[in-house]
Amino acid sequence: MAFLKKYTTAFAVCLSIIAYFLFAYFIERTAFYTVCFLWFSLFTGFYILIKNKQTSFETLAAIAIVFRLVFLFSIPNLSQDFYRFIWDGRMLLNGFNPYLSLPETFIQQNIQPIADAKELYAGMGSLNGSHFTNYPPLNQLCFFIAALFASKSIFGSVIVLRTLIILADLGILYFGKKLLQNLNLPIKNIFWYVLNPFIIIEMTGNLHFESVMLFFLVWALYKLQQQKWIFAAILIACSVSVKLIPLLFLPLFFQWFVHSKVKENWMGFKINLKGFLKFIAFNSIILIVTALLFLPFFSSELIDNYSNSVGLWFRNFEFNASFYYIFREIGYLFRGYNEIAIIGKITPVLTILFLLYLTFFRKNKGNIQLITAMLFGLCFYYFTATTVHPWYVATPLILSVFTKYKFPVVWSLLIILTYQAYANTPWQENLCIVFLEYFVLYSFISYELWQDYKMKKL
Repeated sequence: MAFLKKYTTAFAVCLSIIAYFLFAYFIERTAFYTVCFLWFSLFTGFYILIKNKQTSFETLAAIAIVFRLVFLFSIPNLSQDFYRFIWDGRMLLNGFNPYLSLPETFIQQNIQPIADAKELYAGMGSLNGSHFTNYPPLNQLCFFIAALFASKSIFGSVIVLRTLIILADLGILYFGKKLLQNLNLPIKNIFWYVLNPFIIIEMTGNLHFESVMLFFLVWALYKLQQQKWIFAAILIACSVSVKLIPLLFLPLFFQWFVHSKVKENWMGFKINLKGFLKFIAFNSIILIVTALLFLPFFSSELIDNYSNSVGLWFRNFEFNASFYYIFREIGYLFRGYNEIAIIGKITPVLTILFLLYLTFFRKNKGNIQLITAMLFGLCFYYFTATTVHPWYVATPLILSVFTKYKFPVVWSLLIILTYQAYANTPWQENLCIVFLEYFVLYSFISYELWQDYKMKKL
């Protein structure tokens, strides 16, 4: 026992490498129970590493890199989205605008505009191939880089894409540590993200580009903390140009800019006019830079195609939803059919109202308060959304690193339950498992909020 205690970290690392290797090269997502066993085993090792206070920051960083390198030469086996990434990148390389054409159209006409067209279409699936791409410009740039270095090899493209994601995670590690230092928080908190098996498998393993988006977002928060708000605005625009989700955060910066006690009388209102104008400029920079990044792709069809593709997540797709599934059942009860077309329009309005509440009625003046508001604002959106894919949890997870809340870590553990749907042929969710996921999650959130309330009462 003394021997095991002395070398606990080494055992955790070795067993984790074996589990990651199995995940990377042997496991199929249909093998749900095997996936869960490996997943919970990895989280056990993760917890041991995080809680070992004797392990240095540098050692944990090295371990995180080694875990990622295990996946370097693997083909993603839990997600098929990467086939579309490669398709879009090669379309760009060959001079096509990826926002204006459907993979399905080329295949139906027996046209192969790029190398491996049929294999890529078969890999992405007919559902993906029948919709216009919804990946923003900087995401497309990543796909283009993969095509540039591996225009005729799917395997080579995967390695390039994975390298970009690993580099993004290293950037998160670097700027996350600096931000934690400036916020007077433990720098090892960043490993709740960097060493998290969910992040390693979903980002490095399955090639989801939330890591690149979050790299720009964490860098932006670091620059904002340094009062370099113009540069921060440009970085947030870059983040939006990888994934649109940071657009939700724009109103939440209001108090950060106008919190000064020095106020002026403007049109009958007492307000920090200088701070208010900075807030307007900050958001304007974000929107203008984002628009400029879309400009090379602009055409009369772009807006329609892109908005229709994004709209599918509100009016057509359903996966791992929370309150939406309750609203849907109520619709079945009273109307006899699925009300997604209506509910999908209402839930974004509820999110906007909640964000406005956080903006004006909750204290968001400090950096930690601001990030906490971002965390709860985003989670409200996910809790009412029609579709919550596993990799969506990456953003709440990184935000939680800079707050006192750990419920996103619990969610990152539970999110593997969503893969139960792929164990069925045809694909089918088990709502009892969805209920279990959210019951445990909401219970833990309630516990944390209750503990927070008790601390404030003292």
